[in-house]
This record gives sequence, C-alpha cells and structure tokens, in this order.
Amino acid sequence: MANIDDAIARGSLHILMFPFVAFGHISPFLQLSRKLSAAGGIHITFLSTPANIPRISSLLPSSPSIRLHSLPLPAIPGLPAGAESTADLPQHTAELLKLAVDSMQPQVAALLVDLRPDLVFFDFAQPWLPSIAHPLGVKTLFFSVFSAAATAYLTVPSRRSKHSIANIAGELIRPPAAFPDSTALSAGVPAYQAADFSYIFRSSGDAGELSVLDRVLTGLTGCSAVVAKTCMEMESPYIHYIESQLGKPVLLAGPVVPESPAGSLGLEWTTFLDQFADGSVVFCSFGSETALSEEGVEELLLGLEMAGKPFLAVLKGGTAAFGKASADGSGARLVREGWAPQQLILGHRSVGCFVCHAGMSSLVEAVVSGCKLVLLPQRGDQYLNARLFAGDLGIGVEVEREESGGFKREAVRDAVVRVMEEEKGRESFDKWREFFMDGEVQKKFLEEFVEKLKELAYGKSSK
Repeated sequence: MANIDDAIARGSLHILMFPFVAFGHISPFLQLSRKLSAAGGIHITFLSTPANIPRISSLLPSSPSIRLHSLPLPAIPGLPAGAESTADLPQHTAELLKLAVDSMQPQVAALLVDLRPDLVFFDFAQPWLPSIAHPLGVKTLFFSVFSAAATAYLTVPSRRSKHSIANIAGELIRPPAAFPDSTALSAGVPAYQAADFSYIFRSSGDAGELSVLDRVLTGLTGCSAVVAKTCMEMESPYIHYIESQLGKPVLLAGPVVPESPAGSLGLEWTTFLDQFADGSVVFCSFGSETALSEEGVEELLLGLEMAGKPFLAVLKGGTAAFGKASADGSGARLVREGWAPQQLILGHRSVGCFVCHAGMSSLVEAVVSGCKLVLLPQRGDQYLNARLFAGDLGIGVEVEREESGGFKREAVRDAVVRVMEEEKGRESFDKWREFFMDGEVQKKFLEEFVEKLKELAYGKSSK
C-alpha cells in the first residue's frame, strides 16, 4: 500500500472504482481498471465486499498501481449471511443486495474522507454517492456498463412517466421524446420486449423504495460526468441524445476490446473441435447467468441440428434436452452445462459462428475472434444490443421471434444457415473486426479518455 500512497502523494491521478456487487457489473469495472492502470500515471483503489475480493484479485494484474479495498456488506432482513453477489441468490432475493449496498453509505463516506481520491467511478445502485463525495471536492463519474443505445432508449429523463405501472409497457414500445431518427431503435420495440423492460419502473419492496429507473436517473443527473464503454464510430446518435438529455458530457472509454486469453483449451474441448474444418463449427452459449426455458433449450438444439453444421452448445439444462435434439448420436454435436472458456473456444480455428444472448462483451469477443453472429437475446439490454449490432452496425443476424417473444427451431436454423453460407454482411463484419483490432485506434481512445479524466479532476487540460 505504501507504493500506491507514495505515487498518489507525487501527483498521480487517484481513482476509486465502486461497482455494484454483481459480476456482470464488476467485470466492466475490472476491464476499465486494467486499461487505465496500463496508461501510466493513474492509481486505482478497487472497492468491493470481502467475499468478492478473492475473485476480483484473480482477475487483476499484479500491479503496484491497483489496490483492493473491502468494506463489509451490512446485514439486512431477508438477505442470507455470506451472500454478497447476485450469483449467490435467486433473482427475487438479489434485489435485497441493493438495499444492503445502500446501508454502506456511512462506511463509504468515511473511506472517501480517508482516501480523498480525485475521481470516483460508481454504478447504478449507488445513486447517493455524489451527495457524499461532492462536498469533499471529489468528482463522481457514473459508469454505465450498458451500451449507449440501451441507456438512450430506456433510462433518460424523458422516460420519467406519469403513467401507471400497468400502462408503462405500452409507453416503452416507443422510443422516448426527441429520440434520434434513422437508428435501428427509432421505430420502437416489440410488445414482449417492452413488457420485459417495464421492471425498471417497479419498486420491489416497501413504499418509497427506489426503482431501477429512479436509481439510474438519480445517478446520471447527480454525477459530475457519465462514462460509457463505447465510441462515436459505433453509437454517435445515441451518445449525442444522452448528452442532450442530461446536459453534461459523456466521456468515452472506447469499446472494451478483450485482452488475449491466458492458457489453452483443454482436451475436453479440443478433442471435439479439432475434428472439423476451419470456420465450420457453430458455438452456442448464453453465459453463466442466462437460462432458457426447457422448451427454449429444446427448440434451440433442434434448430442447430437442422442447420446441418457441427455444433458445440454450453447451456443450462442443455444435457437434459440433448437426447431429443440428437437422437442419431452423431459425433458432430456436443452439449455441455456449466462454465466454458468462451474466449478460447471462440478463438479455435474450427469455430466460425457464435449463437449468443447478445451480451456486449460476448459480441465484441466474437467479432475479434472472427466468428459470425447469430443473436438470440433473452432479456433487458440484450434486446437493444442485438438491434445495435444487427441493425445499426450490420453485424450478425437476429433470430426471428414470435409475437410472444418465443422462437421456433426453423428460425434458429434459418439464422445459422444465413450467416454461415451467405456473403451478405461480410463487408460490415470485416470493417468492424479491423476497427476493434486496430491497436492504434484503441490506444488513441485510451489517451483521449485519460486526458478527459484529468481535465475533470484538475479543471484544465494536462497538455
């Protein structure tokens, strides 16, 4: 700790990172921390709760410019002892973590007095942070871990509604007031997606408890600036709209392009993948926290089989449905459950297509690896990410859905065959892959972002 304290005393920019206790949120904060620490002249204190620190530590480089700090998560009624991340809890109970994080305010306030960082990056679940940081002269940055398209469509001040919760889904079919024209979202979204989005307006507990939208808008309007992991090249209409809605700058960190993964694929994967020609295998995975219904898993596997391509699927509940989807016992199909080394699989020479839920990190990983995309979003911002990639950027094909939001095996088959056999969209795919992999472009994004942070912290350009 002495090394980082000495560096801070010598004028290094000191940033406190404080994500919500969900690894879908912690991960982007970690990715950004690694980028910033590599830039030089920046030191980071990464704040979380004790149970999350070991995993966070394993995902950070051994560097004197990053230190971890833990604060205990207060006990609240209904929250099991030792549960400190959304992965530890069912979704309905995970809402209690927001209340527990709210109870950390006195500890966080004392920590800010002690550390006096120049900047604090915070998440949607801590809308109270600006009110305790600003009186100390500490600038705050709301770090949106979502695409600018998702923020622009769902969580801008124009979404504050006078409608009842019962009618809110009807409003969410349409974009908010003054939304930009000529984007993939300008015509709105299907009713089943709007119904899914309506949860952000609901309070899950007692009267007076903040909804997700309340938390996000309080954080966005109260912070010194907003940070987004995107760039003008990808999302300029949405970024300009967010800035016009908030009346404050959106600082762009650039797209979070994944680092090359460490290690190599184990035999349990290569024994299967090595059998096939380059770019011929379809890999299907929906991440560790997204689960399809039993019917959805069956339709997906049957659709993959109908496409006539070898496939590897890693799905919750996948092995139970596999007998129905592969009664012929063909060796061209492998279905697993549990964790999979996604980046390493995407990088295998035989994998040419990725069927996924349209999480932003997964999308970029696939493009960088040279894998064509079939998009089957399941909830929340995934629907908007799919529209951004397939619609605005021209990357990938979205599986056709029924009015209810369900999908049929034929739609899966058609999407896979289309991306694997047609050349349409190849030009856009190659363009964006080159963009993501251009080291000079990514270096420029980082340099410009760091300069903006210094301007915010010190009140003037450091050049």
